[in-house]
Amino acid sequence: MKVSHRSVLVVVTRRIGDVLLATPLIRSIKQAWPGAQIDALVFDGTQGVLSANPDLRSVHAVPERPTLTQHLALIARLFKRYDLALSLVPGDRPTLYAWLAGKRRIGLLLDAPGQRWKQHLLDHWVALDAVNTHIVRSHLALTKTLDIPACSDVVVAWRSEDAAAVDALLGKSCGALAVLHPYPKFRYKMWHEQGWIDVARWLLDNGFRVALTGSPDAGERAYVDTIARQLPDTVINAAGRLTLGGTAALLARAQFYIGPDTAITHMAAAAGVPTLALFGPTDPVKWGPWPKGHPANANPWRRLGDQRAGNVQIIQGRAACAPCGHEGCDRHIASASDCLQALAADIVIKRIKSYSYGI
Repeated sequence: MKVSHRSVLVVVTRRIGDVLLATPLIRSIKQAWPGAQIDALVFDGTQGVLSANPDLRSVHAVPERPTLTQHLALIARLFKRYDLALSLVPGDRPTLYAWLAGKRRIGLLLDAPGQRWKQHLLDHWVALDAVNTHIVRSHLALTKTLDIPACSDVVVAWRSEDAAAVDALLGKSCGALAVLHPYPKFRYKMWHEQGWIDVARWLLDNGFRVALTGSPDAGERAYVDTIARQLPDTVINAAGRLTLGGTAALLARAQFYIGPDTAITHMAAAAGVPTLALFGPTDPVKWGPWPKGHPANANPWRRLGDQRAGNVQIIQGRAACAPCGHEGCDRHIASASDCLQALAADIVIKRIKSYSYGI
C-alpha cells in the first residue's frame, strides 16, 4: 500500500554534481506526493544548484567539517522533524543525519561487513551498486521501497534575476552560442589549456559565439582568464560572474556545450544542450552525464570508448588504462591524468562536426 508523507528530508552530503543528480529522486517524490514538503540537507557550498529547484521547500547546509556547536545546532533543527528521511550517501554521517531527522528512515548502504551497524539505524536500506549502476539509477532504486513511480529528469532551474544577469552578459550579440567550461574542481579531471584554445578558435571561425564559464574561485578564474587572453575580445568570459542558477540560464541559451567531468557538464546534459563531455579516469557507467529524457530503467553508458546517448557525447581519454577510476596518474586529486593530456583538439573538433549545424 502506498504511504504518503507530509514532510521529507533528502540527505545528499557530497559534491555539487552528486547533489544535482539527486534531483530525479526528489522530483519522483514530489510527483507522487504533491502535498509533501521536501527539504534537502547538503554540504555548504553545494546548495546553489538547488536554490531555484521548484520541488523543494528549503535546503539545509552543513559544513563538511562542522564544529561541535554547528553539529548541535543542526541536530536541534532536524531532530525528528520529518515523517521520512532518505540518505542517498552510504557514509556514516548522512546515515546518522537520516536517523536523527526522520520518524521513518530509508537509505543507500554498501553491503559490506564493516557497514552492517548502519543497517540498524534505518527502517529499510537498499544496497548501493558502486560499480555497474549509474548514480541516478542508484538514487531511483529508493522509489521501489517507497512504492512510487520513478522520474528520471535531472532538474536544472534558475530565478528571474539569474536570467537577467545572462541577458546583461550576452548583450545584443547574435549567433549560435557555444559554452565551454574549461576548469573542473580537481586537476585529475582537467584537459590541457591548448586544447580549449584550439577548440574555441575553431568554433569562432565557424560562426559560433563562445562563452567561457567558471566559478568565483581564484584559481579557476585565473585559469579561465589565461585562456580568454589568448582568444579574440568577442569571447565572453563569464568566470565568476554568474551564480550556479545563472550558469543554468546561460546553458539554456546555448546550442552547444563542451566540458570535463564536472557538475556544469551534468547541468548542460540535463538542460538538453548538445553536450561533449571529456572523461579521463572517471567511469562513465557510474558518473556519465545523464542525457535529457533518458529512461530510468537502463544505464546510458558503457565503460569503454567514445559513445553517444541522446544529447550527450562522451569522449574518453586516450590511454589503454582509461577509465582507471583513480584520482590522476599519481593517485591524488592534484595530479594530472595522462589519458586526458593525450587527447588532441582535433578529436574534439571532429565530434563537434558530427552534430548537424551545417558546418
